[in-house]
Amino acid sequence: MARFMALMAVLAAILLPVAAHAADATPGASPSASPSASTAPTTGTAINVLLTNQSDKAADGTAKPIPGVTLNVTDEAGNAVGSGVTDAKGRAIIAVPAKATYKVTLDEKTLPEGIALGDGTADSVTVAVRLDGPNNFAAFPIGVQAKATTGFGDKLSDSIVSGVKFGLIVALAALGLSLIFGTTGLTNFAHGELITFGALVAYLFNVTIGLPVIVAGVIAVILSGAFGWLQDAVLWRPLRKRGTGLIAMMIVSIGLGIFLRYVYQYLFSSETKPFSDYTNQARRDYGFIRLADKEVAILLIAIVAITVVCVAMMTTRFGKAMRAVSDNPALAASSGLRVDGVIRNAWILGTLLSGLAGVLLGVNSQINFLMGFKLLLLVFAAVTLGGLGTIWGALIGSMVIGLMVEVGPLFGVPSSIKEVGALIVLILVLLVRPQGILGRRERIG
Repeated sequence: MARFMALMAVLAAILLPVAAHAADATPGASPSASPSASTAPTTGTAINVLLTNQSDKAADGTAKPIPGVTLNVTDEAGNAVGSGVTDAKGRAIIAVPAKATYKVTLDEKTLPEGIALGDGTADSVTVAVRLDGPNNFAAFPIGVQAKATTGFGDKLSDSIVSGVKFGLIVALAALGLSLIFGTTGLTNFAHGELITFGALVAYLFNVTIGLPVIVAGVIAVILSGAFGWLQDAVLWRPLRKRGTGLIAMMIVSIGLGIFLRYVYQYLFSSETKPFSDYTNQARRDYGFIRLADKEVAILLIAIVAITVVCVAMMTTRFGKAMRAVSDNPALAASSGLRVDGVIRNAWILGTLLSGLAGVLLGVNSQINFLMGFKLLLLVFAAVTLGGLGTIWGALIGSMVIGLMVEVGPLFGVPSSIKEVGALIVLILVLLVRPQGILGRRERIG
């Protein structure tokens, strides 16, 4: 018995190391074997792939994972460097030898039945591995359908509608500038800040106080008119009484514009902010054009405001007096007109229209303390293109500028500098007709 026990001890001492060595030699435990597809490597770099079916989502809205899909990784020379299979969570983490650019190819044959790549989607993606660990991601849009391509005709119609809308906003501001220039002869470089004033006041009453955008806009337009009266009473009328020349007054307007601009920045901040509503709205089909509700409101309000002003200028006593002062202030004064009163009314109406333009521009896009300053050059271009001092010229020039700005990108003008196209048109027209489209030839000197 003692001999038997001794023999068994010797056999155990011999066989146990062999068994242990055999266990270590199994494929899943070899130190040189590649790591599991769903386990991140402890060292080096890896590509992280997550496969989910975007067309099949759980109750909480998350896309369901796709397990059992094989992914192969090759380097830029086409050499295989690794592969993996997605786990129950749809994830595969594939180790790669170094930081470089790799191509991850999905084996479509391993996709579950009924699941396919999105329309027009390739079965491989290029991944630039730049980070240590499994922080280099590759994605395949499974279950995502390709977005329908918009035809050139649809793009053109949308751009024309946007151009008309933008042109009407510019026209409101240009009308205000033209009224002030026509009655005073002043080129007001602070006019952009009058546009911004309307938008900021509307923002104050809408977002800060909580009134609806329509009510806030009406209040902003009224206060813009009051701001125009205050400017004339405090600044421009005393300068006229002192006989200050137009050049000096123009320089004063530059200083006033800079002052107001940075007051706005101090009070409002330099951030771009939206109104509390009328921001992101889906467009509806209206025959061959598509418009959001806010765009319909902008078009209607601008058209009504411009029509009322133009009819008033052509038919009312107020409009006739303003045209008389614009043509010849001295003769109008000798005929018994109160020139100062007419100029005051021009400042009120011009600033009111500019404030309305600022409100509509803020509804159309968003509000920034530089919004009027950025629009000022286009307003000057519209007034100059149409003809200085004429309301009809300001309207026509504004529509040309608006269409050129919005339609230009369809014909190769970069969107970041789309205003340049409008300014080029301005230069070309003025080379042919220096007085503008509806301006009159005048002898100087």
